[in-house]
Amino acid sequence: MRDKNRKSEPALLMAYELANEFIRNLDTFPAGVTKSHEELIGLWNKELNDEGFPPEQVIEEMNTASLPGLMGNQGGRFFSWVIGGSHPAALAADWLTSTWDQNAGMFTVAPSPSIAEEIAGKWLKELLRLPPDASFAFVTGCQMAHFTCLSAARNHLFNTVGWDIETKGFFGAPQIKVICSDQKHATINRALRMLGFGTGILTNVPTDESGRMSVDDFEIEIAKDPDLPILVLVQAGDLNTGAYDDFKKIIPIARKYNAWVHVDGAFGLWAAASSKYRHLTDGVEQADSWATDGHKWLNVPYDCGYGFTAHPEAHHRAMSQAASYLTHLKNSRDQMDWNPEFSRRGRGFSTYAAIRELGRNGIEDLINRTCQHAYSIVSQIGELPNAEIVALPVINQGLIRFKNPDSNDEKAHDSYTEEIIRRINLTGEAFFQPVTYKGKRCMRVSVSGWRTTEGDVKRTIEAVKNVI
Repeated sequence: MRDKNRKSEPALLMAYELANEFIRNLDTFPAGVTKSHEELIGLWNKELNDEGFPPEQVIEEMNTASLPGLMGNQGGRFFSWVIGGSHPAALAADWLTSTWDQNAGMFTVAPSPSIAEEIAGKWLKELLRLPPDASFAFVTGCQMAHFTCLSAARNHLFNTVGWDIETKGFFGAPQIKVICSDQKHATINRALRMLGFGTGILTNVPTDESGRMSVDDFEIEIAKDPDLPILVLVQAGDLNTGAYDDFKKIIPIARKYNAWVHVDGAFGLWAAASSKYRHLTDGVEQADSWATDGHKWLNVPYDCGYGFTAHPEAHHRAMSQAASYLTHLKNSRDQMDWNPEFSRRGRGFSTYAAIRELGRNGIEDLINRTCQHAYSIVSQIGELPNAEIVALPVINQGLIRFKNPDSNDEKAHDSYTEEIIRRINLTGEAFFQPVTYKGKRCMRVSVSGWRTTEGDVKRTIEAVKNVI
């Protein structure tokens, strides 16, 4: 029996050594992938074997095949998308989560992950300055946090007009109006599609140059259909500029029409944890639901998002499910009653570990530090020849555009911007991605990794200088 239980040791030791080697070499690891799809698939494409291999051999082979196709987001020079690394305690907790292999769907199935999640959820509400009695869900990411929160919104809004959406469905249901900004994130569209609303229901309100929803246009739009149930979608941190909608004005207007206000705070909601930046979130606590990620700015391993609602009853009605083989205890919290999954891993462990490792002050320093690095990168690149600052960071997101010195054509500037990004990425010194913002192709700068230092910023600026 003991030999059977020790069978995993060689593979785990191999994984331990390879993981530490990867982390030790992050400063020399390319910031982005430079090999082609054909080159990468050749490393993996083997015939299905008839006989098995020793597990440690499998791990070593997989590591060899993986490395050329891994992004350097664990390091300090990855500035594309909002992807950070993983703090040491969060990473180690994630390893243990897989080792323990608990089904974290119910308290009676696995009490420890349920309790860790309950405590971590309470801490998150304190850090993000959300109502202490708000319900919460630990899900795979902000996409599913939107899905969960908007499921609760759907239940609540239909309930206000006497329609039980959970039993009757959409056939014959009353109309709901959905208002959002023209800079909403694509995950909003996807969540609404999955919930059966469809994207055709969206009413887009124009935004200003920084990406903030126009309050005047919003007030005009919401007043057009005062008798309809209304869902309002606002942003805490625009994807490209980091801008925040004016919650102190928009939410009170929405309240006049009994609308449900949902906040997309995928990364920007974390500004509430910083005394320097929390003014950007003033008034956000008056919303009805909030979505954010742990695997973005908190830097826990992937597969971790959080949804919160100020209406626990609607949240519970939308998500809970009873069955004769399930045992629910009155004094315990069952995760499956608050999120879309029955079976799932214990996401709360890594969040609990990260918060314990950093504390309030460490999280605040992480927010402040990465915001400063983003500002430094955008402002210093903006001083280089043919570079133009499109959006100076409000928090940790900014935009740069490179103008073709041989043309005044906007399309030529678009192509030139993409070419400069391609050159930067090929160096392996830094990694960026292009984005179209208000009709212009730009280089997006996103800094959310805890390992980014001033040295990484200087190294990045030098890499850009060398390719312009």
